[in-house]
Amino acid sequence: MTAAEATDLAAAFKALADPVRLRIASIVACCPAGEVCVGEIAAEFSVSGPTISHHLKKLREAGVLSAERRANEVYYQVRSDCLDGLIGQLAAMKPALGQAAL
Repeated sequence: MTAAEATDLAAAFKALADPVRLRIASIVACCPAGEVCVGEIAAEFSVSGPTISHHLKKLREAGVLSAERRANEVYYQVRSDCLDGLIGQLAAMKPALGQAAL
């Protein structure tokens, strides 16, 4: 893993390490339509709209979510390439972790 890859990976994990952000990512990922509008996301939480917007911004900046504005709503989608990359990097470390324990 290069230094740049480690930096990107850490940013994505840092974004997902917050419980609210992890729930947001889960809500978006589990939506049958593949996307969720910000109002539907906010309805799932007891925090303010600006707080949800902050968390969504952090997830977008980390590359976990993408967003598309349509009329007065913003729709969020999970970036499967980002999640595939996270899973791939973790999977690549597994043999090294197993050998270190020997």
